[in-house]
This record gives sequence, C-alpha cells and structure tokens, in this order.
Amino acid sequence: MVRSRPDITHRAELDAFLGWLLGSSTQSATTLGSGRSFRRRTTWCWRVEPVLPVTGEVFDEVQVDGMYLRTDWCILIATVRGKVIAWQWCDREKTAAWTALLNQFPPPRVVVCDGGTGLLQAIADSWKSTRVQRCLVHVQRNMRTYLTMKPRTDAGRSLWALARGLTRVKTTEQADAWLHRLNDWYSVFGELTKQRTYANQLGTGGTMPDWVKPGQRWWYTHDRLRRAYRLLAKLVQREQLFTYLRPEFAGLDISSSTNWIEGGTNAMLRDLLHRHRGMSEEHQRRAIEWWLLHHGAVDINPHDLVRPEHLQPPTKPKPLDEPDGPALYDTGLTAEEGLWHRRGWAGRS
Repeated sequence: MVRSRPDITHRAELDAFLGWLLGSSTQSATTLGSGRSFRRRTTWCWRVEPVLPVTGEVFDEVQVDGMYLRTDWCILIATVRGKVIAWQWCDREKTAAWTALLNQFPPPRVVVCDGGTGLLQAIADSWKSTRVQRCLVHVQRNMRTYLTMKPRTDAGRSLWALARGLTRVKTTEQADAWLHRLNDWYSVFGELTKQRTYANQLGTGGTMPDWVKPGQRWWYTHDRLRRAYRLLAKLVQREQLFTYLRPEFAGLDISSSTNWIEGGTNAMLRDLLHRHRGMSEEHQRRAIEWWLLHHGAVDINPHDLVRPEHLQPPTKPKPLDEPDGPALYDTGLTAEEGLWHRRGWAGRS
C-alpha cells in the first residue's frame, strides 16, 4: 500500500506553479501533466499571499517609484540596489498611498525619486531628516517636454544644453560650474521668463495660444521656457539636484537616478505581465507580488507562507432560507388570484 504525502505533493505543486509563473516555460511543460491538470492542481496556489517581512534595517539609499498598470491601478515600489524592500497597491499616486509605503521601513539617509504626485509631501511628513535626490534622467525628460530636442530660440538652446549636461556631473567642482552656468543663463535670458502678453494687445489679427484659457486676460509670453527654468531653479533652491555629491555622503555611492528601479524592476514587471497576458486582474496582482517577493532584499521560503486555509477550496455561500407560507410576490400562477394553467379542451362545450 502506497501512502500519499500531502505536504510533499503541495510542495511540488507550489514549486511548479512558481516555476511557470516566474519563468518562461508553458504549463504543459511542468511536471504536473497537461495544462488542464496543471491549472486544476495549482488552483490553491493563487490564494497564497506573498508578504515581505519588516526587518527594521536602516539603509543609506532607497529608490521609490510608482508604476501604473492601467487606469486606477498603480503599485508603489521601494528598492535598495535593485532589491525590493516594500510595495503598496493604490488607485493612483497620492500622499496617503506614499505614506503607507514609507511607513513600512525606517527612514533612509537619502531617497532617490522622480518627484511623483504626493511623494515629496509624504517624505516631508514621514521622513523629516531624509535628504531627497531627484532623478536627473526624469529632470532631463521634463526639460525636453518643455523645450523639445531642437529649441528654436537661443535661450531655449542654451537651457537645453544645460539640461543635457546634468547627467555628466560627477564631482562637486562640476556641480559648482553647472550652477554658475545656470546663473549666467538667467543673467542673459532671465527677462524672457517675466514677459507677459495681454489679450487687448493682440489686435484684430492676433491669435491666442491654444493653452490659454477662455477669458484669460494675460499670459507669460515664453511660458514653456519659463516652466523649464523654474523647474531647475526650484530643484536648486530645495537642494535636490546634487544631493549625491554632498560631503556627508562621500563614500556611500548615492545614485543620481532611479535606473535601478525603473530600468530594472518596472521593466521586468511589464515583461512578466506581457508573458502572462490574458490573466484576470486578481491573478495579475498576485503574479506581481510573487515576482517582487522573489526579488526581495530578504530571502523567503515560499512554502513558509502556505497556511491550511489556502489548501481548502473557498466555501460557497449558503442559499437564503425561504420563509414559510405563501410568497407575497412571486412569478407563479395561483387559482386564488384567478390565474392557473388550463388543462384539457379549454372552452369546449
């Protein structure tokens, strides 16, 4: 007589499930038989919830970023050198969602981010002593949106050249030289950022820009140039542009961009969803959680997350008990109401 070992069976099923989910093989290529057999035997695996433990370790640098998977469906992720330490599901990037993510681990010395909606406020509220390093690649992208890659004016070309040089700043001397060039730019072109155009000055043949609101009486003549300069000036004022070069962080190798998380974690998550396209939203979320746990900063044995309730199929809700006596409202026909099914030769004399 051969005795079955449910624990060994469940281990094999979970291993096959994760091998398929996080790998590139098909369901029928696993050791559980055909694709139909695989889906039947691993149904319970979708109920296991991946959870990262809180270690309390204080990190020198943490990178955070949000990734939208579809409308009203976003995940916020925190990593350390490519290793995941926390995540938070939300409908969109907002202060409450970022605060929930930041509260999952102690404040680091530096947080590298792209300045997403609500993030800076959450950092100011939760991590008052943490310095912020804005991702220089994202800053360049924002500048390109305002100025385009081929500005038509001397002011735009000069400012775009400054923005392109951001990622080449590697020393404090180079950072000081860059700041001096920004001040020189403002000395030459600063007046352009203040010029205004009034609606009553256009005359009969003048046309207002498309982005001007109806009824607006005036607007900045060089609005996009002004926005681009103010972006850089604000980051310089807040000391968020060259945090990675500050003397107190010498020797820590602080990053100047979020490439670890955006080019690594987010890109691989999108590839995971592409390989398993067609899954329900619930299964997509669980697949993402398993991937994040597999690439977490703490090694977790997936079998330790399995609980007895995961192995049991969900109970179906019991039908409501029908009350005794005749129904007050129903679809049946009753003789008391003068309605019934006729039998025989109805109406024959």
